[in-house]
Amino acid sequence: MTTAQLIGADPGWLITVKALLVFIFCVVLTLLSVWGERRLVGRMQQRPGPNRVGPFGLIQALADGVKLALKEDIIPAAADKVVFVLAPIISATTCFMAFAVIPITGPVTLFGRETAMQLTDLPIGVLYVLAITSVGVYGIILAGWSSGSTYPLLGGLRSSAQVISYEIAMGLSLVAVFIYAGSMSTSDIVAAQSTTWYAVVLFPSFVIYAISMVGETNRAPFDLAEAEGELVGGFHTEYSSLKFALFFLAEYVNIIAVSALAVTLFLGGYHAPPFLGFTENWLGGWFTAIWFFSKVLVFFFVFVWLRGTLPRLRYDQFMQFGWKILIPVSIVWILVVATLRLLSLQGAPRLVVVAFSSFVVLLVMLANIGFENAKKKRQSSITHDETTPNFAVPVLPLNISSVNVSSSSKGVGRG
Repeated sequence: MTTAQLIGADPGWLITVKALLVFIFCVVLTLLSVWGERRLVGRMQQRPGPNRVGPFGLIQALADGVKLALKEDIIPAAADKVVFVLAPIISATTCFMAFAVIPITGPVTLFGRETAMQLTDLPIGVLYVLAITSVGVYGIILAGWSSGSTYPLLGGLRSSAQVISYEIAMGLSLVAVFIYAGSMSTSDIVAAQSTTWYAVVLFPSFVIYAISMVGETNRAPFDLAEAEGELVGGFHTEYSSLKFALFFLAEYVNIIAVSALAVTLFLGGYHAPPFLGFTENWLGGWFTAIWFFSKVLVFFFVFVWLRGTLPRLRYDQFMQFGWKILIPVSIVWILVVATLRLLSLQGAPRLVVVAFSSFVVLLVMLANIGFENAKKKRQSSITHDETTPNFAVPVLPLNISSVNVSSSSKGVGRG
């Protein structure tokens, strides 16, 4: 039986049990992720990290959750109370819903019935995940708008612009996967990678998705929606107690969700590496879940690594990178993949496929050289002082600048 047939035969009580297990996995992984991130970043900064609450500080994240629950719940007087309360619920709910179509294991036995750890198998499962994650950003936007404060509003606006640009790049990076797999079902895509992972075959798509998912989750170096140096806390500045905890939970569950989707689409899902395929039958098939979560943890380590090493981008650089680099490269790559796939399906000789690939690579390199030369020529034609910044800076009115100069000179004279 196929995975879709196994899931379709599940009774209602078994679906409920699987949903509860997925929810528990996500919550436990969130607690461990918070602890693991603080320990890893601490090691990168030559400090121990949490090591007091529980052995090795393992219960620190749980203690922080209890502390947040016991804090005073404050709602600003200028806030729209209904939307203010609803926003964190939207963010926390949608990130859990994304796991409904993620295949965590192959065929296993649960309470005497053969099934798979996947709640449902939709023919458009990947589009469902993209739709759910897109709805999740409404929680961030509504939180910024309903707070009745300037900094949260700016954080919400930044987040909306950020998601629009990087959601497009993320969606385009998945088109190549659909072309090769011939399906949008997550279980079919995993089955199509039984021999070769798409991270190897479609490496540019994998890189574009990996960059886009960091921007999608508002994580460093792309955490412009909650940049503490500019916006205090961004969209959640006015939140406290359990509502802030829901945003915190949503952020980490969203990290796990996009990592799980990356594992499903590019790293073979729950399948073991090709040379370790014999381990998939261990523990009655449940060992495939260990492979799945091991791959997810590798992605999570990359998230932490980026946060501990890279500085935050400037916002204009961030948006320029999304619109002028990721999206055009994704469109060109889709055209290349579609052409190569058509040639291979029509039985074209391998030499023709290699020649076409080489021609495309050469064309991209020449275009890149042309853009770089044009950029250098444009910069050389602009004459400005070396101390002048190369980004937009508002000009102060003459009367204000003269007042500042005169006042500063008076202060120096008095000293």
